[in-house]
Amino acid sequence: MAEFDLERERLLRTEYLGQTARINWHDLQTWYARGSVIDVEGTLNLVEVAVQLGLDNTVQFEQWIAAGSIAPVTEEQARLWYEANQELWAVVAPPWVLVQQRAGDTT
Repeated sequence: MAEFDLERERLLRTEYLGQTARINWHDLQTWYARGSVIDVEGTLNLVEVAVQLGLDNTVQFEQWIAAGSIAPVTEEQARLWYEANQELWAVVAPPWVLVQQRAGDTT
């Protein structure tokens, strides 16, 4: 069973790595309106967060949530990103879109 889990993790990592891209905030408005956009702290590895979501790693997600490392995008953050049409890193991990602003980005 452990071998199957490792293979699934490897496949998820490959899939999410290939789907990660830069996107402007204006292009994410539909997903934001649905409440599907999650902000991932810049110190975390965006692909790793997607992989752990795909693996349903509840323990890890509870730790990240408690630490404030991942959270739904706030209205204030969305407004700032909208005004700047902020470019973000994003990956779709159904039903969520994980976004990340890298250190040094404008907003």
